Amino acid sequence: MRIQIVEDDRALSDGIRLALQETGLAFVQSACLLQAREDFSKEAANIVILDINLPDGSGYDYLCWVKERSDALVLILTANDMETDEVMGLTLGADDYMAKPFSLAVLRARITLFRKRIAVRKADAGQSSLNACSQKNDGSASRNGTAGQGSGNGTFEGAVPEKVVFEEDSFRFDFDRLEYFKNDREISLSVNEQKLLRLFVENPGRLLTRNLLFDRLWGDSGEYVDENALSVTVNRLRRKLEDKRDRVSYIQTIYGQGYMWKKKEEGQGSSHV
Repeated sequence: MRIQIVEDDRALSDGIRLALQETGLAFVQSACLLQAREDFSKEAANIVILDINLPDGSGYDYLCWVKERSDALVLILTANDMETDEVMGLTLGADDYMAKPFSLAVLRARITLFRKRIAVRKADAGQSSLNACSQKNDGSASRNGTAGQGSGNGTFEGAVPEKVVFEEDSFRFDFDRLEYFKNDREISLSVNEQKLLRLFVENPGRLLTRNLLFDRLWGDSGEYVDENALSVTVNRLRRKLEDKRDRVSYIQTIYGQGYMWKKKEEGQGSSHV
């Protein structure tokens, strides 16, 4: 497992590395945004410990950069101890936030929790792959839309068939390759935006409640995330997918309840592979 420490104070960076060092962990120490991006591009980290006040810019920018490219867990470790700073970091996608001065014991405990989350995520991904293979072999899964349809009241209730590629209107979303296009122009999406988009397009015309989406995007870490984070994520995704030339809002807000992906009208045609 690889941990990146983005901290311009070399003594503090070394202290964090020594406090966390144990068998099975590899560390990379980056002193500025430019170096951090270069180090991450060479080999992505599983966990990022990130200072906000860096000599060549804001750690918030790096947080967004990392989240757009990976599912790395990010812990912000900063002298910015205002509540607004913490809300900003969590809203932008940070998985945890600690203010300086801090306890190394508490930091170790939080990184241990991160490692457990990563282990669980890997185990779940492996189980999902096994289940997918099993469903394919026994014929229990279907790609024709008959599985997981719910009660027919337009509300999401359960699992739906996985669609590797979604094609409709000017969109082409390849969830296997993590490639997203509109009018043949690639769209850059954060990890949570990708999760949200997939939930939408696999459930057209179904109401996805705010509670369900919040749980699917942040899971057990949701208690640390500001309630406004979902609205921010939805609005960012909407801005990336829609423009003034569009005559339709693909992501529809159901006020007081949640959101819905506009269902394609019968006969207009769409393709799911």
